[in-house]
Parts: sequence; C-alpha cells; structure tokens
Amino acid sequence: MVSQLGGDAINGVIYVAWGKIFGGSRTPEEWRRSMEALREICRYAHGYEISLGIEPVNRFETYFLNTAEDAVKLAKEVGEPNIKIHLDTFHMNIEEKNFYDPIKMAGKILNHMHCCENDRGIPGTGHVNWGEVFQALSEVNYDRWLGVESFTPEMEKLAASTAIWRKIAPSADAIAEEGLKFLKQMAKKYLKS
Repeated sequence: MVSQLGGDAINGVIYVAWGKIFGGSRTPEEWRRSMEALREICRYAHGYEISLGIEPVNRFETYFLNTAEDAVKLAKEVGEPNIKIHLDTFHMNIEEKNFYDPIKMAGKILNHMHCCENDRGIPGTGHVNWGEVFQALSEVNYDRWLGVESFTPEMEKLAASTAIWRKIAPSADAIAEEGLKFLKQMAKKYLKS
C-alpha cells in the first residue's frame, strides 16, 4: 500500500507491540524475535523500495527500545540496507542526555524525524534544545521529512492513548501552523536547501 501511494517508508514502533509494559527489561529472546521479524519484513519491503524506520520511544510507552543507541544496535543486527532510524524529540527529551548525540549516532540511517516540543505542544515554545537538534541534522546531512507529531484533547482516542489530558496549544491548527513556521526558520538557519 505504501508503495502504491507513492511512499517510501514505514516508521514508528514497528519492532514490538506498542504500549505493552511488563515491568522488566526486554529479554534476549524478544530481541532475537524482533530482529528476525524485522529482517524478514525488510527483505519483503525492499522489493517495493520501502524502508523501515524503527523509533525508540519513552519508557512509559515501551520497555523495548528507548534510546537511539538501542535503535542503532538493533538496526545493525537486522543488517538490511533498508532498515533505518526514526527519532522523535519528545521521546529524546525523556530518554536521552541531549539532543545532539542521538542524531549524530543515527547518522546516515536517520530516515525520519519528529520535531515535537517537550510537552508535545508547539515546537519552539518549550525547552527542547532546537539548536542542538538542527546542528546535528545539518552535520548528518539530513534531507528528509521533519514532522510534528502532536495531539489535542479533541482527538479523543489518540489523546487518551498518548496521555494528552490538558490543552497544550490553542488548537491543532496552531500546532501545525506555528510549528511549521518555527521549523522552517530553524531549517533555513541550519540546513542546506
């Protein structure tokens, strides 16, 4: 379907069931099964010129991959040319020590980037260090999509599953419009056209 629609990537929590927390660390058996499944899916997707971007998310959403370091390790063990990394500044804000190093670590296999504020509000209105984000993106020559992933309480099912209980911006349109304006300013300052 992605290929038929003109897309070239599937990104996100595609390595384990999202939202399942078992109160412990992943096991070597779970790691092996995830790696083998991703390898098989990558081989299938390769025939359609589709990449798979694995996204590390915060510990409240999964126990399996929380850091860029773990995502890069899994990608290397999968070992297929179309396995990639998807990073999200919202999750990085919780799990990483800074914003620069994870992006640099993902490097040339960084395939998708969610540019979200620390509270999932409008990018540029919180405490994400956007200078670090865009400096690292510049240094890895990132030239793909920058997306804003946010939710508002009006999106009831999504808001419930992502724990958005309060108004984090005036509206979804404000997040999109003001976020886009901010990201374009940062891209103009740091990224090659």
